[in-house]
Formats: sequence, structure tokens, C-alpha cells
Amino acid sequence: MSNEQVYAGGLLNRALDPTTQPPEIRAFLQAEVDLLRELIRDGMRAVDIGCGTGRHLAMLGGRLALGVGVDYQHTYIVEAHRLVGSQHLQFVTGDATALPFESGFDFAICMTNTWGTMSDKAAVLREMRRLAPRPHSRLLSIYAPASVPARREWYQRLGHAMLEITDEFIATDGGFRSEHFSEARLRSLVGDCDVQPLADIAYAVTF
Repeated sequence: MSNEQVYAGGLLNRALDPTTQPPEIRAFLQAEVDLLRELIRDGMRAVDIGCGTGRHLAMLGGRLALGVGVDYQHTYIVEAHRLVGSQHLQFVTGDATALPFESGFDFAICMTNTWGTMSDKAAVLREMRRLAPRPHSRLLSIYAPASVPARREWYQRLGHAMLEITDEFIATDGGFRSEHFSEARLRSLVGDCDVQPLADIAYAVTF
């Protein structure tokens, strides 16, 4: 199975159930929320790449002039419309390497290590730069190597036994593959960027 098939099987919804999450993962997810509340200002136009069911845009909706969420899993987009769809929050099924709209956003985000599950990472970065052209108006939230023990526990709680753990990724017997990144590797892939620790097990990368 591929990551696409695993997500289509409903992994995201199970993973967002707090009862499945080790304390380190819950702290990381809260740190993401706190960071977004700090970075996203009133009146911004923001795009969320790999938005899932739209939880980040829903949280930010009150301060956004426009929020657009994109995910390749159509079932997640349908659920996002059901849960949080509104006039200024829109959700679109699309490919993160070729997004179906023009530039003109104030901020682009790709959260919760979504970028670390994508195959064509360079193309996603290009799209983020195109959509939000101002320097340091793009944000990645990415797992660090220190996340491995918590993620191993989390994935096992979700029914995914470990198949392989390396310096760069975890692969499960259910077909899920999730990468983690050293600061040096992030800088080599992203280029000019600011890398800050996030909740002890991750990095916030602005570029």
C-alpha cells in the first residue's frame, strides 16, 4: 500500500483522536496551533496544503479574509466542507505539486509533517513559493529525529506495526511511510529558511 491508500483508509481521522496520541504528539499538535495563532494575522489570505478535514483553517477562520484548503483525498475535502465550510473558507481536491489556482496568498502552510509524507517535495515547495511569494511567508511543520519513539508508539496504537526505522523515515507494515529531518537535511532541501524547534520533537520551517 502507498501513503495515498493508507490515508484513503481513514488514517487521519483515527490519528486525530486524542486517545490515540502519546503526550509528546499532543504537545506537538498544540504547539502547531499556538504557532499558527502567532503567525497568521487578521485579514490574511492563507492556503493550507494537505489540509485534511480543515482543522487548521477552521481554527483560524475568524481572522482570515480567505482560507483555501487543498488535499488529494476527496473524502477529506467533503468532510471539511461539512464541518467548516463557509463563504471565506474553501476546500478543493487537488495535487499539491500543481495547485489549481493563481498566486495571491499572504501565507502558505503545510502542517503536521504532511510534507514529510509527500514524494515530490521540491515541487510542493515550488508551489508554496508561487502561491505565497513573499519571503518567509511559507511554513512547514516537520518531524525531527527525536520524534521517532513517540511516533512509533502512535502508529502502533493506530494498528501499524513498524517495518523499518532509519535515520530518515519510519515505514509500517500497513504501507505508511513518514519521514523525519535533521536541521541540516531540511536546509539542504528547502534552501534559505529559518528552522526553529517545535515541542521538542519537530521543527517549524519558514522560508
